[in-house]
Amino acid sequence: MPSVEQPESPVDSGHRSPASLCRATLYGLFVGDALAMPVHWYYDRHALLRDYGLVTEYVAPRNPHPDSILWRSSYQSPNSLGDILHDQAQYWGRRGVHYHQFLQAGENTLNLRLCALLIESLNEQRGYDADDYLRRYLDFMTTPGRHRDTYIEECHRNFFSRRARGVPLRQCGVEEKHIGGLAGVFPIAAFYRSQPEMAVEAALEHLSLTHPGSKMRTAASLLIHVLLQVLGGRPLREVLLEGIQRQDSPYWGHPFRNWLSEPDDVVVGKRLSTACYVDDSVPAVLYLALKYHNDLQQGLIANTSLGGDNAYRGAVLGALLGAGNGMEAFPERWISGLFSPPPELEACTS
Repeated sequence: MPSVEQPESPVDSGHRSPASLCRATLYGLFVGDALAMPVHWYYDRHALLRDYGLVTEYVAPRNPHPDSILWRSSYQSPNSLGDILHDQAQYWGRRGVHYHQFLQAGENTLNLRLCALLIESLNEQRGYDADDYLRRYLDFMTTPGRHRDTYIEECHRNFFSRRARGVPLRQCGVEEKHIGGLAGVFPIAAFYRSQPEMAVEAALEHLSLTHPGSKMRTAASLLIHVLLQVLGGRPLREVLLEGIQRQDSPYWGHPFRNWLSEPDDVVVGKRLSTACYVDDSVPAVLYLALKYHNDLQQGLIANTSLGGDNAYRGAVLGALLGAGNGMEAFPERWISGLFSPPPELEACTS
């Protein structure tokens, strides 16, 4: 793997208050996704380097995407209630089409756009309201032009296919195992940071709407615990080492400390898959968070260079590193370059 360049001077945000750490969590979520967006789902790292080089700033995606699976992807809604592809449907079934071909540099993928909807709902409802979020979700996904992403993940296709067949909304989710669904737990956990039980309850309720299943609940519970501990003032590295010691989740069951001396592309690539499935992607995040616990820039650049589901792995990693390092860890170009910065979490519980 190429060496990571020395980071530029970071943004200085002053005192790390709990509210500022919440803000850094959300920025990490969005920055990690936007940085990796152009090389999202590149499984051939040689092709990634050939096409984009070492990604250290926001760049726009380009066609062709050599690892795109859109040529063998399909979705047909039973009726208009499930119509979510709109004008992007014409690109499905074609080879080389980039999943995010129409996004601009610094723009976020669909799952992070949905996180922005969630934050808006939290602010307006002064707390988590699943029915309010579902109303926004349905409107966003079924209204043409609300987003420009070509690829719609399987979880959304399953949800709207079942919705179109008359399944009650709270039962439209199909058992899931993809890390992209974990992005939504971070705004909720940050909102309820001083009420841990409520944070877990609301975040898991939200997760169950589109990503039900024991694997997702177990992964989300671990990440919520880590985040709340860090937002409460504990060092990220300390919280991660404690989890490794306690072994109270199957996702801790790897020799993370031994891996720290190995190259990242050996750990995430040979020891762990670069794919989206939480069995490997969540331990990959934990490894990267431990290794780069005090270096957000290098951690997110390293994650992007590893390919695979680096956008959603990067979102989760960015949230943890943001909480652990504060806004001052972000280079100014990553803050000002975001196409649509995350909404402020106005009603964060004190």
